[in-house]
Amino acid sequence: MTDIRIKIIVPVPLPPEAVAGFAEQMPPGLVRPGIAVDFTGIRAGTTCLDSQFEATLADAFCLEAGICAEQEGYAAICLNSMSDSGLAALRSRLSIPVTGPGRASFHLAADLGKRFSVVTMWPRWRWIYDKLALETGLGDRLASVRDIGVRPDTQELLSGKEDSVFALLEAQCRKAIDEDGADVIVLGSTTMHQSHRYLSERLDVPVLNPGLVAYKQCEMLLDLGLSHSKRTYMPPENPADDVLSGVPSVY
Repeated sequence: MTDIRIKIIVPVPLPPEAVAGFAEQMPPGLVRPGIAVDFTGIRAGTTCLDSQFEATLADAFCLEAGICAEQEGYAAICLNSMSDSGLAALRSRLSIPVTGPGRASFHLAADLGKRFSVVTMWPRWRWIYDKLALETGLGDRLASVRDIGVRPDTQELLSGKEDSVFALLEAQCRKAIDEDGADVIVLGSTTMHQSHRYLSERLDVPVLNPGLVAYKQCEMLLDLGLSHSKRTYMPPENPADDVLSGVPSVY
């Protein structure tokens, strides 16, 4: 029996060892038998999505990666960033399911509690959560966005920083719960996945690991035979899929 294949796209260029670091967020047994998951970075772009400028580049190259994945026979696309880079464009261009951690995590958090908070690495990602609050209509359910003032590393992730970063994240989570009234915590980035177990074991509210939330939504859509509505995500009349083909790859 041929496996159903899901492509997971990280919206920054990554060397192979960094791709493996992102793939480690999938614990043993999470992916069901009969499904094959492949992680990839994008061909070109920038490193940490610290602005709307970087976000536009990520949107474009995620779109390219997703188009290639559908042509290669993948059954679904799962983006691996709270930015949901390229999600709307991919849904417009593709017919296979496309999911993103930002929208999926906000909606799940709002279902699991009255209010939720995002705890993230640094303040330059705030634009991502403001965008998600607007797009999902859940701004009144977002209790707070808190950060620890530490620049993220999309290649090393949190490796080697556990002793300092995990405690800082826990402190901000507790403030979100005790001072801001959060019933649920959403990790602000898939680059933070290594902290999920630590925080889940120490906090008395649900802690959402966004990359896994988006992946499981992807599985659910495949199980139910569902995809996005083409009345909302209208296909282009004249796709120009080769527009980005002349841009050289970073790796």
